Amino acid sequence: MSYSQTTTQSKSGYQAGVKDYKLTYYTPDYTPKDTDILAAFRMTPQPGVPPEECAAAVAAESSTGTWTTVWTDLLTDMDRYKGRCYDIEPVPGEDNQYICYVAYPLDLFEEGSVTNLLTSLVGNVFGFKALRALRLEDLRIPVAYLKTFQGPPHGIQVERDRLNKYGRPLLGCTIKPKLGLSAKNYGRAVYECLRGGLDFTKDDENINSQPFQRWRDRFLFVADAIHKSQAETGEIKGHYLNVTAATCEEMMKRAEYAKELDMPIVMHDFLTGGFTANTTLAHWCRDNGMLLHIHRAMHAVIDRQKNHGIHFRVLAKCLRMSGGDHIHTGTVVGKLEGDRAGTLGFVDLLRENYVEQDKSRGVYFTQDWASMGGVMAVASGGIHVWHMPALVEIFGDDSVLQFGGGTLGHPWGNAPGAAANRVALEACVQARNEGRNLAREGGDIIREACKWSPELATACELWKEIKFEFDTVDTI
Repeated sequence: MSYSQTTTQSKSGYQAGVKDYKLTYYTPDYTPKDTDILAAFRMTPQPGVPPEECAAAVAAESSTGTWTTVWTDLLTDMDRYKGRCYDIEPVPGEDNQYICYVAYPLDLFEEGSVTNLLTSLVGNVFGFKALRALRLEDLRIPVAYLKTFQGPPHGIQVERDRLNKYGRPLLGCTIKPKLGLSAKNYGRAVYECLRGGLDFTKDDENINSQPFQRWRDRFLFVADAIHKSQAETGEIKGHYLNVTAATCEEMMKRAEYAKELDMPIVMHDFLTGGFTANTTLAHWCRDNGMLLHIHRAMHAVIDRQKNHGIHFRVLAKCLRMSGGDHIHTGTVVGKLEGDRAGTLGFVDLLRENYVEQDKSRGVYFTQDWASMGGVMAVASGGIHVWHMPALVEIFGDDSVLQFGGGTLGHPWGNAPGAAANRVALEACVQARNEGRNLAREGGDIIREACKWSPELATACELWKEIKFEFDTVDTI
C-alpha cells in the first residue's frame, strides 16, 4: 500500500531534488493582506548570489521552507502558509545591499508570544551561508495580532495618574557605582537623591544579588528610603528594584517581595532575562498594580551594526507587545549610540497610537497600535545639567530623564546633585511653556537658573558643557 501511494504522489507532481527558492517564495505580484506580518530586511548577498534568490531564501527559512524539496509539501497548503518576498529595493549609497520585504501569514505565529514571533523571523535565517549579512530593520504588526497581546502593564497615562505627576518629564538617577555598595549605603544614596527632588532612582542592569549586597537586604533599605523621602517631600517616589534572576521562579519571588514592601515599580532586563520571563512578569505587574521598568542590557550586541542584526526599533516594538511601562532609549546627546532621526522614530513607535511610514526616520511601515498602552522613553547615559534643554526638546514630557554620574557626581553630594537637576528641568519646562526655543536658548536658560540655585551653578561649573561628540555608527 505504501509503495503504491508513493507512486501516486509522484504522478501528482512531486519531484525530488533541489530547486531555486525564488520559484516558490519570490512573488513580486503579491499584495500584502491587512492580517500579514510584514518584515523589512537589510540583506547583503554573497558575491554571485542573485538578490531575488537570496531574498526568497530569507522568506523560506523564516517560514516553511527547506533546502530541498520534501514530499510533505504535498500535505501542506503552501499558498496559505509560506512567507513571500514581495519587493526588493537597493539601499541608496551602499554596494550590494538591498531591502527585501517579506509578508508572513498570521497563522504562522502563536498568539501573544513574542518568543515565537522572533524564533520564526530571526531564529535561524541569519546563519545562511548565501548571506554575507542580514539585518531586520522593521516589522509591521497587524491589529489582528496585536490584540492577542496585553502590552504594557499600565501605560503612560495610568502611570502619571498613579504618581500624580503631570506636565513635565520625570527625573531619575542610576545609583553609582553600579556594584560594590552595601545595602545600607545603597539605601542612603537612594534617600538622598529622592529627598533632593528626583522622582525615581534605580538599580543598574547588573546588580542582582551579589555577595556584597543580597537582593532582600537591598529591597529593605530602599523601601525605607522611599517611605522616608515621601514623608519629607510630600511627593510619590519610586525605585526600580531589579528583579532579574537566574530563573523565572526566583524573579517572581523578588517581585512578590517588592509588592509586600509596598513598592510602586520593579525592573527587568528584558533581553538577557528573555521574552518569556518578561511577558510573565508584565502580566503579573498588571494583576498586582506594579509598574514595570525595562533595561535594554545587551541590545547593542544585537542592534549596533547597521548591516547585521536587529534594529532597536524592532526590539522596542517587541517590548511594547511583551510588556513594559518604561524602556531605555539612549539620549541622542549623551554617551550612547543613536542619531536623532532614528531615535525619535522608535520613540514614537513606543509612545504613539498610530505612526505613519517615514523612511527618513527608519519607519518602514505604518503602524497602528490599536490603543495598546504607550511606553515611557527613558533617556540615560552620560547626561548632565547642560544637556537638559536638549533632552526636554527632544523627548518631550512623556519621558524619564535619568542622570547617574550627573547626579551623584555633584561635589556637594547626592541631594544637591538631585536639586540641580530638578531646578534645571523646571527652568526648561517653564521656558518651553513660555514659548522660548530650547534648542537655541538652552544655554541661556540654564545660566539664568544658576543665579538663584547655587546647586545648579556648581554643577554647571563642574561639567562645563561636556559633550560626547562621536560619529554615529548606526545611521538610517
